[in-house]
Amino acid sequence: GITHANVSRLLSATRAQFAFDEHDVWTLFHSYAFDFSVWELFGALVHGARLVVVPYWSARDTRAFHTLLREERVTVLNQTPSAFVPLMQHDLECRRAGDASIGSLRVVVFGGEKLEPSLLGAWIDACGAQAPAMVNMYGITETTVHVTYRLLQRQEMGAGARSVIGEALADLQLHVLDDDMNPVPRGAMGELYVGGAGLARGYLGRAGLSAERFVPDPWGADGARLYRSGDVARREADGGIVYIGRNDAQVKIRGFRIELGEIEATLAALPAVREARVLAQEGRRLVAYVVPQGKTTCDAAQLEQALTQALPSHMVPGAYVLLDALPLTHNGKLDRAALPAPDATSIDEHVEPATPTEALLAQIWCDVLGVERVG
Repeated sequence: GITHANVSRLLSATRAQFAFDEHDVWTLFHSYAFDFSVWELFGALVHGARLVVVPYWSARDTRAFHTLLREERVTVLNQTPSAFVPLMQHDLECRRAGDASIGSLRVVVFGGEKLEPSLLGAWIDACGAQAPAMVNMYGITETTVHVTYRLLQRQEMGAGARSVIGEALADLQLHVLDDDMNPVPRGAMGELYVGGAGLARGYLGRAGLSAERFVPDPWGADGARLYRSGDVARREADGGIVYIGRNDAQVKIRGFRIELGEIEATLAALPAVREARVLAQEGRRLVAYVVPQGKTTCDAAQLEQALTQALPSHMVPGAYVLLDALPLTHNGKLDRAALPAPDATSIDEHVEPATPTEALLAQIWCDVLGVERVG
């Protein structure tokens, strides 16, 4: 039925490229309540391939999962970036130490979250001739499950690489539109809208929500709909689409509109950083959560100095929290609710006025606000 048809169209975009067949070994890593599992399950079954169901605890233990992939000789792996990065780093450490590594992978398919391709470069280089193909697929539940397909080239996995998501699959259309549903010019950002025969017709029993998210398609046939994804993207000069992030990840602090993904990408490009996420705390301060790279020395002062040189001052976080690993949900995505609160002292540091003008302004605001001091 619908599931088989959707998976068939997904596979049609990749079958010729990767020659999936009965000799492949896939994994069911994600819960069947997560739409990514549709691709994992039926991607294997429609080819007669072997499907390895990953045990619950192995999916949450990087070392155990690494061992399972080696022992089962897995060839096709589907992952969210948040789940893959720790696995990749562990495999990279194994390679550097001369220990057993994952050598059977032919294809790694990413979905469910924004991929930062810059994180992949060192591992791809370490894999050498055994490096698997890396595929970035943007998807939404409303198309069960992928919308676009992009086979990443080596030059797209280095420092400063953009998250290019490719073009829409055969029975879908992808538009980057402004607030008035007009196509944005190349180089500008807008919201992603998805249309086509592969799109759902609405939400069962949710007429109001369906009307809000599934809007009339101004370029389609009568009754055609476009889905407002809530994702922000940019159409590049060459026509490619770069994924920026969720529109609710765009915050406004002290009058400045800030893309958190841009700060995260700058952090992730630093040699001392393995992973990074940035949140807006109470709508007034930026907090960076950072996983250091291996045993590399990494502290808040070092990170702040690097960002100050690369970003405008209003985009430099006021607090940094170093973690051994980012907390993940059962679906392998970032668990924002599990991120610890930053140390209050790290975000409330008082900075004295440095010039006579600053001192005068600070005194004026002390009088206006009725406080003893203003930084």
